[in-house]
Amino acid sequence: MIEEINNFIMVWTVATTLFWYSYRIGKVIPKGRKRLVSLFPPILILLLLPVRLTSVHLGSISSFFLAWLSAFKLLLFAFAKGPLASNPPLSLPHFVLLASLPIKFQHNNHTNKNQIKVAPLNWRELVVMSILLYFFIPSYEKRESFHPLILMSLYGLHLYTGLEIFLTVITKIARKVVQVELEQPFNKPYLSTSVQDFWGRRWNIMVTRILHPSIYEPVMKAASHVIGRKWAPIPAVMVTFTVSGLMHDLIFYHMKREKATWEAWEPCWDSMCFFFIHGVCVALEIAYKKIFKPKHQLLPRVVSCTLTMAFVVSTALYFFVPALVRSGVTFKQNI
Repeated sequence: MIEEINNFIMVWTVATTLFWYSYRIGKVIPKGRKRLVSLFPPILILLLLPVRLTSVHLGSISSFFLAWLSAFKLLLFAFAKGPLASNPPLSLPHFVLLASLPIKFQHNNHTNKNQIKVAPLNWRELVVMSILLYFFIPSYEKRESFHPLILMSLYGLHLYTGLEIFLTVITKIARKVVQVELEQPFNKPYLSTSVQDFWGRRWNIMVTRILHPSIYEPVMKAASHVIGRKWAPIPAVMVTFTVSGLMHDLIFYHMKREKATWEAWEPCWDSMCFFFIHGVCVALEIAYKKIFKPKHQLLPRVVSCTLTMAFVVSTALYFFVPALVRSGVTFKQNI
């Protein structure tokens, strides 16, 4: 445990140094390819840095924050985009905080037309989530009698409700005390009316806010010159889901860190299948809307929500959950 904590401190110390370097680069090198080349070394280091950590909690959180969010924020910063490219320019402390954590400052009035507004849970929803979490914890005492998929389903619900409660409480405290808000990762995903609604507006919003300007928009711009702007979102969606799958595989690698055997690659195949299937479904939904231009939903909201969640949960249990199990998350040491 002591060694892991020391590694954790080392990892974030190195990351902070990389953010300081990136901040200085932004001062002396204009946006564009030259800045991208200068920022390529810290981006590469951030992608590999979490491999120093072995625990689930410290390792997976650091991998998500640094190898995914921070690396993509620096990628956007190379072209003067994203949260780090503020006008007026950020101070060094604010730059490091925004590069490190999924936060935003209340005094930053810059808004994006594509920004998804996500409200924290209200007190009634918070009480319901707390009751669910209270009943989840005792069930683990009988985990030997559960099927692995059922156990992982409970683990997923436990993780989701725990994150919702933790982030809501922390957000309310931070908003009052230090004028800082955490980015909310979820926007009531159980109310999703379609797969596009689930991924685009309700699930892991902080990743959507990063992938949209860094992957989706550049690919759509490039594809519009080839197949026209009407159909450009189709390849843009597929590339975005592919990148998301690859980043999940990187986090799985940080968790497992096995040699490149077939068994070590099994989580990657399952994870990529999951994101490929969902990417195809989102692309088909976009194509359907462009061809038929429906003015109203075909199904009542309660039916569309039920079918959407049934599809998401079933594909997750068949593809994503086994990948998560084989990544070793249920067997590694927790801190």
